[in-house]
Amino acid sequence: MTGLAPQPRGELPALRPAPGARSRVPGRLAVAGISSSLLIMIAVCAAGPSRAVVNIPAAGDGPPWWIPLHLPDAVVTGALWAAVIAGAAGVVAGLVAIQRGARPQARLLVRAALIATALLAVLPPAGSTDTLDYAAYGRMVAIGHDPYVMTPLQLRLSGDPVGQAAPLPWQTKHSVYGPLATVEQATAAILGGTSAARIVFWLKLWNALAFGAIVLALDRLLRDDPGRRARAHLMWSLNPLLLWGLVAGGHIDAMGAAMGFLGLGLVSPATAGHFLPGRRPGVLPGLVAGVLVGLAADLKITFVLFGLGIAWAARRSPRTLLAAGAGAAAVLVPSYLWFGPPAIAVLIYRDASATSDTFYALLSRPFGLTSPPYLTVVAAAVFVAAAWLLLRRLPEGFAARPAVRPALVLSLAWLLVWPYQRPWYDAMAFCLLALY
Repeated sequence: MTGLAPQPRGELPALRPAPGARSRVPGRLAVAGISSSLLIMIAVCAAGPSRAVVNIPAAGDGPPWWIPLHLPDAVVTGALWAAVIAGAAGVVAGLVAIQRGARPQARLLVRAALIATALLAVLPPAGSTDTLDYAAYGRMVAIGHDPYVMTPLQLRLSGDPVGQAAPLPWQTKHSVYGPLATVEQATAAILGGTSAARIVFWLKLWNALAFGAIVLALDRLLRDDPGRRARAHLMWSLNPLLLWGLVAGGHIDAMGAAMGFLGLGLVSPATAGHFLPGRRPGVLPGLVAGVLVGLAADLKITFVLFGLGIAWAARRSPRTLLAAGAGAAAVLVPSYLWFGPPAIAVLIYRDASATSDTFYALLSRPFGLTSPPYLTVVAAAVFVAAAWLLLRRLPEGFAARPAVRPALVLSLAWLLVWPYQRPWYDAMAFCLLALY
């Protein structure tokens, strides 16, 4: 037979399974785990207010939609734990299948991700009441108040219907978000009127669009490498925990991650100064990248770390550095000047508290302290050390976009060591890890 190499006499051909056979079982486990996880999450949201789903008055005929089933707390908790386990196991199994040669059709992964995103977008928020805080801040602007001065409690005491829905835990806190976030929240409040549910829908819709934008950007960036393309969709697009935290929860981190990710994606080796003799890097990509990262930081200031990633990648090109800096400044300076000192004070003042799941609790709880002394100073020193180690040891990862690695280094260092963290903050790292 033609096409077969002759075997030495007395030896049998090696019996190695084809890549499809080796990846079939983990591939099926991935489909089962991820799909079941997403179906559980969608079902819990569609069942209406519960221990996990925010209780808000219905918006009438429009979204968000749900069927009030009044699920018991035990059922909701058990179902979501099952979704967490199934989703995590599904992502791991999918990564194993890809490592063994599986190459699922990218368009099917993208379609599945966008369908799941759309379904979660039109359901009530789940996993957190933050969207109601966003709605309250936006309502303040819509009726002529300043969320950097007024609190949700004051809005509630005024008798405002959106203020009545504001959650209690943060009712005495001013907005801690950037000016662009305030504009976004105000726009949702103007569109949603006096309905907290309708305002929340607009907030969730924009976050869903941002999540989908990263899905499409990843698919475009990795279109020439089927393995990395599929892996990226598992890490971001079809990751149930990200869909739950960012889309179902409606957190603004999805919008910040999208703008910052697109900005980093514009920094090519040529733009960053790794260019051939006689060719000069373009200023326009650096300018647009700076604008996009500036918009991300104008939503949530922690995304300024992406800007530092661009600065590190473009350190060989003063033209690109200046262009990126000018682009970011063109966004940040006018917006903060417009909202004035109260908005700037948010950047300076931060609570020195630590969330309960950080390792700093090991240094405070045994001594009866809520947090270690000089926590911010200690955390800043540990952040610098962690960033330096990661910058030295982390592999290149995605050389086609040199700003990704330093941005990931800084994001990981901050997420690992800063004392106040929430699960949805991880969006800034996961969108970059998807490229690795």
